Amino acid sequence: MDPTLPPALAKLLDPALRLTPAIELVAVLAAAFSGFAEARKKKMDVVGVFVVAFITAFGGGTLRDLLLDRRPFYWVQHYEYVIVILVLTILVTPAMRLAHRLVPHWAYVTADAIGLGFFSIAGLTLALQADMPWIIAAMLGVVTGVFGGVLRDVILNEVPMVLRDGKPYALAAFLGCCLCLLMLNAGTPTDFALWFAAAFIVAVRMVAWRLNWTLR
Repeated sequence: MDPTLPPALAKLLDPALRLTPAIELVAVLAAAFSGFAEARKKKMDVVGVFVVAFITAFGGGTLRDLLLDRRPFYWVQHYEYVIVILVLTILVTPAMRLAHRLVPHWAYVTADAIGLGFFSIAGLTLALQADMPWIIAAMLGVVTGVFGGVLRDVILNEVPMVLRDGKPYALAAFLGCCLCLLMLNAGTPTDFALWFAAAFIVAVRMVAWRLNWTLR
């Protein structure tokens, strides 16, 4: 594949960008849930829960926007998502004390995987919009998907999951981004390619977790 953006991908950018908000909404909600859960494990108060959920949801996108010199930042442009997280924090934090005991661990892993998959594809799409070469677009997709979780774990004083659990994480995101590029370049309908690639990342991450696949 040529390092510049193939013409077939350029033609598909407009419909891809129309789908991006829906994909990002799924990612924001999943990442926020992951942040809620991890913050409650550390017995944080409502302010701490909001900070962790916010950083988990928007950390990767903010770094992507910095690297792309994109303004306003995603969470400034879509401030309604910040309001949603704030409201959910106020409503959910008391219930999380009970949910921490009742909700199984796989539910938290699933939320993290959904955030990874959908943020990665959203980041890929916006990088393509900025005329990035395909390999850089794929890497920025990975950054978008991974970095919020990295910041979350650092704030919670843990080694980031992407560096410690040994299972495909950033690799799953990179493979999904490359799959999306290949599907778009092959003429696959844009909406199907984006949603399928995001689901692929989620599936790879969940299967790797369930079957204990490791890169060690």
